[in-house]
Amino acid sequence: MKAKLCGMKTRKAAEAAEAAGAEFVGFIFWPKSRRAVTPGHAAAIGAQLHRAKKVGVFVDATIARVNAIVETCGLDFVQLHGHEDASYARRVRAPVIKAYRYGKGFDARAAAAFPAEYILLDSGTAALPGGTGKRFAWQEASEAVRSAGLRERLLVAGGVSEENLKELYEVFHPYGVDVSGSLEVQGEKSIGKINAFMRAVRRVEGGGV
Repeated sequence: MKAKLCGMKTRKAAEAAEAAGAEFVGFIFWPKSRRAVTPGHAAAIGAQLHRAKKVGVFVDATIARVNAIVETCGLDFVQLHGHEDASYARRVRAPVIKAYRYGKGFDARAAAAFPAEYILLDSGTAALPGGTGKRFAWQEASEAVRSAGLRERLLVAGGVSEENLKELYEVFHPYGVDVSGSLEVQGEKSIGKINAFMRAVRRVEGGGV
């Protein structure tokens, strides 16, 4: 199971995530997020990474802005967390991760048909498209994504933590997980929490508890 550690704002946290084995590190370019970073800052952090894939998170940004930041930061993936459609996604100059809020109206088969490398399931509200730190209906969602053949492309976010990782894996068996808030202490990434979370990922992969 892969891990995406998102909302990186410092070189120290991003390097710790990579060293601990995270497959992806995420930078948020939605200005309303408390975890938002500028393209220049993200580029400087990303330049110090050697293995982890760099993901830029956007919410209804213009294609021109997205593609400019892809180039500036050398992004490996673009995560679309707003109302972007398939036509929009095809114009992004990087592989796409498309985020969906699970709840009433979620269509797993439509998600499966979206032109994206991965599909991310998250919780959210009208005002906050992601990063709420709250779980959604995992069991119900698992049945929907299984029937749509999404499991191999699925990333699960929303209230993911070291404590519930084993349960999440048993419910979804996803490609990966996306985590941010549970790695923080007083709003900042904790190196100790990053390391502990990645140790939990390895335990789950190994069949431990």
